[in-house]
Amino acid sequence: MRARIRPGGRVEGETGVPGDKSIAHRWLILAATAEGRSELRGLTRSLDVRSTARCLAQLLPGVRPQLEAWASRPAESRDGHGFTWDSDVSRSTDPPLVVEGEGREALVAARAAIDCGNSGTTMRLLAGVLAAAPFPARLTGDVSLLARPMERVAMPLREMGATVRTNGGLAPIEIEGGALRGIVHELAVASAQVKGAVLLAGLAATGETSVVEPAPTRDHTERALEALGAPVRMEDRRVTVAAFQQRGFEGAVPGDVSAASFLVAAAALSGTEVLIHGVGLNPTRTRFLDVMERMGVRTERTVLGTQLGEPVGDLQVRPGDGIEGTRVETAELPLVIDEVPVLAALAAHAKGHSFFAGASELRTKESDRLGGLAAGIRALGGLAEVEGDDLLVSGGGLTGGAVDALGDHRMAMALAVAALTASGPSEIEGMESAEVSFPGFVATLARLGARIEG
Repeated sequence: MRARIRPGGRVEGETGVPGDKSIAHRWLILAATAEGRSELRGLTRSLDVRSTARCLAQLLPGVRPQLEAWASRPAESRDGHGFTWDSDVSRSTDPPLVVEGEGREALVAARAAIDCGNSGTTMRLLAGVLAAAPFPARLTGDVSLLARPMERVAMPLREMGATVRTNGGLAPIEIEGGALRGIVHELAVASAQVKGAVLLAGLAATGETSVVEPAPTRDHTERALEALGAPVRMEDRRVTVAAFQQRGFEGAVPGDVSAASFLVAAAALSGTEVLIHGVGLNPTRTRFLDVMERMGVRTERTVLGTQLGEPVGDLQVRPGDGIEGTRVETAELPLVIDEVPVLAALAAHAKGHSFFAGASELRTKESDRLGGLAAGIRALGGLAEVEGDDLLVSGGGLTGGAVDALGDHRMAMALAVAALTASGPSEIEGMESAEVSFPGFVATLARLGARIEG
């Protein structure tokens, strides 16, 4: 699907964003493997989260009907702005998902390979759950997912006692679980997904399981476990868990702050105000706002409550005095890894150069985002280059043009945002991939005033 963007729109007003994808994956897994009734509200209808629900349905007969019904139910869709596949509802109005879990002991062997779609989070987290299950399982996915590294999660699970095979270090993953023992695992690469997988496996292991991070990553797994009463210790960059079976719980998934980042950038480029309600304000997810502040973007965060340990509130964007270039060094980059595309979109319009150092991890996402960002900015009339593992964006603005988002949801949204204030019209091919993480993205932008259509 191609999005056509004309300059001159002003993105302003109030909105929400879909429920946080990272949180939704983890809460779905914890609810499906809990003992007793769980009720989850605000689950995003994104494709990745549906993948997690469908995979769990293959493994847990007791909750299969509820999970399959939720995953297959079409999201509300309104024919607006030319995008019949896109909804202008920014937060799900679906009824809550209610599941009656029977605990991890209810896991059974799937009748076929477990298809994780395009979701690396689904594959890695489920590997941790299956590490203790006494049967074989095969986790596979689409072409993009099969090219992503999985040895980093396989290695610690082997050390804990599971039998795990990868395809030369890549997906698919074949795993046969059994009795696990606790370990101390030092991550070679900062990864919340690998950390989450090891912690989930640790819930079924003998003794304590610790993960030591080289740099802080998002902490949704440990926050949820702590809120559910699990024996969790968080000490600097070390997280430790012990055996635990969670009970059913209730929770409303906060709005996805990574999704909100695209609206923040759009407002900053427009020089307008936007208020985003009900956003997750977990400090391990908001470092990009500090980077944006260095670039001249003015925001205010107001925490209004918590959900299962997650701070939730409002995010306000104020008009600024223009965008300045910045540097994101290697130590900071893991904290903004998902937001590098939208930061690069801002940088394309900045005064001066921007530099993103040590960004090799971007090569292993849904696409090669490192090369893709540089090529995408150039296709829209800007200046950007990859130097080794570093991304250099020269700033100065865009003239417009045509670009392919490479089937990558964050690339599609970042390039759309960058095109909003180009001097000429732009076309973004593959805009439907935004559905992976932000259902309703295009229609939300249009409702806020962007001149975007399909």
